[in-house]
Amino acid sequence: MTPAPGLKALSSLMLLAVFWLAAPVWAADAVEVRIGAAHFPPYTVRPEQGADSGLLPQLVDALNRTQQRYHFVVVPTSIQRRFGDLQQGRTDMAIFENPEWGWQQIAHQSVDLGLEDAEVFVARKANGLDPHYFDDLRGKRLALINGYHYAFAGFNSDPDYLRTAYKATLTYSHDSNLLMVQADRADIALVTRSYLSDFLERNPASREQLVSSQRIDQVYHHYALLRPGAPIGEQSFAALLRALRDSGELARIFEPYRITVSAPHD
Repeated sequence: MTPAPGLKALSSLMLLAVFWLAAPVWAADAVEVRIGAAHFPPYTVRPEQGADSGLLPQLVDALNRTQQRYHFVVVPTSIQRRFGDLQQGRTDMAIFENPEWGWQQIAHQSVDLGLEDAEVFVARKANGLDPHYFDDLRGKRLALINGYHYAFAGFNSDPDYLRTAYKATLTYSHDSNLLMVQADRADIALVTRSYLSDFLERNPASREQLVSSQRIDQVYHHYALLRPGAPIGEQSFAALLRALRDSGELARIFEPYRITVSAPHD
């Protein structure tokens, strides 16, 4: 027998009420996973200032939308503090990390994110159109980010060393470094290919003034580091990433920034 229209509407309202009441219970039951966010644009952008822009918030949103067992949250940290926060349990995960950046001796589980980016040299077109301009960095004024590890410097991030050996100006802003090059106050800046893509999108006039090198300082093959005892294990997190990769979500988030999405390394 077909229910009367009034009963049918009432049943629908009751069903909606059940879901509405149950949703907070599911949220409360979810296991919280804290991901450390250090300023590393375009992946994370000024998280210590409460900014929610960048690629990490998009990844966290996708992880939370596709399952209900875990609730991922972003916890601000810094480039210098991120490993200490992980070791002391203030965060459960460091993300977008690379093996050359000094974490091999830290107790952890690593998960290959299957994401690749690259660090390139950027100069004014007046200089950089000569491909050999980037071959020798001696005597050139470099604009670098304080705390970053660069391959050309043997991954030595000590500020005094970089200032002495490479005439480096150290800042906390890729925009500032690129604009310094554009204004001829520095000869070369190093930025990720993803960041340069974003910068030129926001500053189209700079396309006529800046050029990137064919030379690559380093290829970033990104990993996540999980601390021992983290609320999510290596295999579970890898499975969530695999689901996002298979559904096209990782490509949607990262490929517009010229970040390659691929299967993790064996």
